[in-house]
Amino acid sequence: MSLAAEAFVSQIAAAEPWPENATLYQPLKEDQILLSDSASSLAVQTFLRMCGLPVQVSCRSNAEYMSPSGKVPFIHVGNQVVSELGPIVQFTKAKGHSLSDGLDDVQRAEMKAYMELVNNMLLTAELYIQWCDDYTATEISRPRYSSPYSWPLSHILAYQKQWEVRRKMNAIGWSGKNLEQVYEDVSQCCQALSQRLGTQPYFFNKQPTELDALVFGHLFTILTTQLTNDELAEKVKSYTNLLSFCHRIEQTYFKEHDRESQSGSSRHSKGSLP
Repeated sequence: MSLAAEAFVSQIAAAEPWPENATLYQPLKEDQILLSDSASSLAVQTFLRMCGLPVQVSCRSNAEYMSPSGKVPFIHVGNQVVSELGPIVQFTKAKGHSLSDGLDDVQRAEMKAYMELVNNMLLTAELYIQWCDDYTATEISRPRYSSPYSWPLSHILAYQKQWEVRRKMNAIGWSGKNLEQVYEDVSQCCQALSQRLGTQPYFFNKQPTELDALVFGHLFTILTTQLTNDELAEKVKSYTNLLSFCHRIEQTYFKEHDRESQSGSSRHSKGSLP
């Protein structure tokens, strides 16, 4: 298909309303998904809930291999498949749903800078802890990642994933770091986020943006995921306004949202907070 034809198809898809059967795909929740993928999936779910867009969550053992980018989560909406938060934000904007239209150019640039900070620091730290800390990789990451598969495929896939992540860490200059340095990076990132948030309910005052969804996805998952120790979660707990921020979004977009959907007449099951 030519670029012009692809653009035409995308325009047609964007003109279609958001369907009730939109689906988000992620790895198996109980036995397989790891911290970084769980955080990314929760960020997308939160963003869609903030937009008021229904989505069903489907857990698949091969979600990573189903994704067009090889990364999770991804959504299937009509005949479109879109992966990762950034492209999903653009996709929903093309359909007329945006959380950041009220921001001016300076605020929008600032929002993007903080989203880059989260991806470059928190997401990278999660990947490092999962795959570059030998104890965590042995006790948690390799067993969970490979759990749907039988030997020797399970062994091959787990070590292949670990090699890919370690190669990435080497490319970005993280391979020489130790755990304490990574924890310090996380703390500095949380400090920057805490200072930007201040006493506001959201990062840009009263209305959430995709930045709020992204930060919540990572911080809440860090706080609620069992690792080999609690040091990562303790870094987040040092910032009381970030804890209040996570509690506020959980209450507003998951617990209250789910109670309303259960008491109402909605045909779409919203599920519960992972």
